[in-house]
Amino acid sequence: MQEDLIFQTDLLCRYLLQTPDSPPANPLIVLALHGYGQNAATMLKLTGALFGDSTVIASLQAPNQFYLSSTTPDSAIGYNWGTRENWAGSVQLHHKMILQVLQDMQMRFDTATERILLIGFSQPVGLNYRFAGTYPNRVGGVIGICGGVPKDWEEDKYESFSTPLLHIAREEDEFFHHKTAEGFPARLRHHASDVEFHMLPGGHRFPSKAGPVIEPWLKRVFGTQADSGDS
Repeated sequence: MQEDLIFQTDLLCRYLLQTPDSPPANPLIVLALHGYGQNAATMLKLTGALFGDSTVIASLQAPNQFYLSSTTPDSAIGYNWGTRENWAGSVQLHHKMILQVLQDMQMRFDTATERILLIGFSQPVGLNYRFAGTYPNRVGGVIGICGGVPKDWEEDKYESFSTPLLHIAREEDEFFHHKTAEGFPARLRHHASDVEFHMLPGGHRFPSKAGPVIEPWLKRVFGTQADSGDS
């Protein structure tokens, strides 16, 4: 007889934190999640270039590590948010990690919920949308870059919410075809009342020139804008 038994245990998680020398009262906090095979340092660099040094950025590292090459000795290590095997457990863990970091940030900076921005690139985009639909109004805004909408998004398991969403797709994205991505705004509005969508040129990579798209949205949603000067 074979049994499939599941148990929970402690998991060491980490995130990198970038803070200005003198954070303002009630600062904008950016919680950033990297793509498949990347790490927290990579996402912190990409997000920092977009938002500048005066923004509080917490770059969360995915819980699952793996060697990027199975044939190269001393291969670099990448991280991911889960695979289709036990995906429900990966979603649950993602939510717990987000909630923990949000709690840490709000206790440390005494910032309001509406001053927190959740941003993800590639794999965690759908997970972040799931979080917004499961815990409505726990963040002030969500940006999804080069990612997808959950397959079960239209189900009633998710609540309707007013948290603004900004989705940025790429015309030559090899993982999320532009024809499919064009349908994302309508799908997202099934639960989200405030959805903005942009299709930028380029392939599946973080858009370093996204400032002209993100800055007006930040000003509308948070009353601020990115200050990197690289847009």
